[in-house]
Order: sequence, then C-alpha cells, then structure tokens
Amino acid sequence: MKEKNKSPIAVTMGCPAGIGPEILCKLFSREHMPAAGHAVVIGDRAVLKQAAEFIDQSPEIVSWQPGDPIDKGTLPVLQVGQVGDLAVHWGHPDRSTGKAMGRYIEEAVRHIGQGHCSALVTCPIGKKSLREAGYLYPGHTEMLAALTGTTKVRMMMAGPRLKVVLVTIHEPLHRVSQLLCREEIVDCIATTRYALQRDFAVRHPRIAVAGLNPHAGEASLFGDEEQNIIAPAVVRSAANGEVSGPWPPDTVFYQAVSGRFDAVIAMYHDQGLIPFKLLHFHDGVNVTLGLPLVRTSVDHGTAYDIAGKNCADPSSLAAALALAESIVHNRRRIEQELV
Repeated sequence: MKEKNKSPIAVTMGCPAGIGPEILCKLFSREHMPAAGHAVVIGDRAVLKQAAEFIDQSPEIVSWQPGDPIDKGTLPVLQVGQVGDLAVHWGHPDRSTGKAMGRYIEEAVRHIGQGHCSALVTCPIGKKSLREAGYLYPGHTEMLAALTGTTKVRMMMAGPRLKVVLVTIHEPLHRVSQLLCREEIVDCIATTRYALQRDFAVRHPRIAVAGLNPHAGEASLFGDEEQNIIAPAVVRSAANGEVSGPWPPDTVFYQAVSGRFDAVIAMYHDQGLIPFKLLHFHDGVNVTLGLPLVRTSVDHGTAYDIAGKNCADPSSLAAALALAESIVHNRRRIEQELV
C-alpha cells in the first residue's frame, strides 16, 4: 500500500446533473492543474464523457483502480456503478442522481480509510435528490461526520486573504441567538486554533471573535449576548493562545484582511459568508474541520440553471484541490517532526 501522503486525492463528482462533471472536465483539461497527477475522480465515466463533449478541450477519460499510475494528461476515474446505467439530463436531478452522488461519497470515504487516497475534495450535491435517494442528511458535512463517526465538525471558509469559521451554520436568523452558548464558542475557537496550526502551518494563530449585534452590543444597548455569552467564551479560550473579542462585526473582517488576524469566528452564516464571498467568490474553499480525514470543497452549489451550457467556472475546484494537497503536506510534515 502507498504511503498516505503519496496517495492521490479523491474528488467526488457531485450531482451528475449539476456542474460538477463540467468543472472536472475543464480542470483536468488545463495544462497547469494544481494537483495534476495527484487526483482521481470518484464518479461515472459516461457522464464525464457527456460533459466533455460540450467543452472546448476534452481530457482523456480513463479507468483507475487503487495502485494504478496516473498520467498527468488524463482524467482518471474510479467508476461507481455500471458505465452507462445513469441517464443524466442536465439541470434535472432525480432519485437516481441522488443515489449516485451518495455512493460517490461513500466510496471516497472507504478508499481514504483504506489508504488508497489521501484526501477528499467534493463537487456540489443536490440535497433534495440526496434525500429522495434515502440519504437523510442536510448535506455533505453531516454525511461525512456520520460515515467517519465524528460527533463535532466545523465549517471554515478559506481564501488567500480571509478565513472564517462559523459557530452556527444553516439556521434561521431568528434562532441564532437561542443557539449560541459559551461551550459552542469555546469549542469553535479551539477547533479553529488546532486547524490553523496543523493544516495551515500557522504556529501562533491570532483569532478574532465577532460579536452578534451591531457595535458588538454597545455595552448591552443593542443586545447582551456579547456580555453574557461571547466575552466569557473568549476569556476561557485566551489561556490557550491569542484570541480576542467580541469585535464589532462591521470592522473585524477588515482587520483580518489587513493582516491583524489569521481567522475570524462568525456567529452565523451570512455574517461570515457575505464578506468572505465578496473577496473570494471564485477562489474560496469550504474546509470541514474536525473530521479524521482532509476534506475541502468548492464554495458554490450545483448551479442547475447553467448545467450543460459550458459556462461553469472551475476556479473554486482548482483552489479546493490545491488546498487539500497543501493540508496533506502540512499534516505529514508535522507527523515527521514528531517522530
């Protein structure tokens, strides 16, 4: 068996009816792909060939099995299911595409666990068809947590200029205040610090914690979550490293981008993702923290409205592949230092 750091990165194809197959074909057609020769696709060769027909440059799509060498000029595919069994209509997912995307994820996790692949990069999935196929998970993150027996995971959005980690993720805004507690924020800070040190090679991370309310509550004039929940969590976390806050949400991201902080802890989804996507709409990467495996993902959805139209941008996928390879390298380096 190959050493983990020498094994290829597994890239799941995502929803067969979305833009996943298209961006994969485009990326593997590039001459200077960041992970050229180091990545394999877990998916369906026939669907990828169908996608390759409407892009300007078509990669050579070949079959791959664990242990096979990888030619940098090809798109190697670990076939899941029988070739040609899946009938795909771009932009129209159904139960069969939901079953397929679920199996891609399961196969990728299995091959990583067996040491055949070193990390996981995921193309976008359709949550509705995933559920129709019997996979009762809100999304990738929850499914990966279940498959790996992980009880606590965190979502980081990572780009060259800004990194954001969320305390709450896909929750209605009116519930955020009810869900916040000191323990969750302390855990989020600790997970972020560990990831910055191990995965991003930041020896002494500087973490900022955003407030929930305008002006970080303005001495409780606009809310008391900062005083009662967020500030005590920051104090508890300060003994383990540099962390500060709660900072006014309208200035803390500017401070981070200016170089004052290595990451920002945001209280809810749009608080963190609006500034992040303003900066990193095309090169942002979704990183799942807390899993026993390396997982990165594109920061966009299936884009069913443009599937099959040759206008999907593979930039986020390229960034996700490059970051996954970097994290694998950093973890391996730390393992070697500890020997």
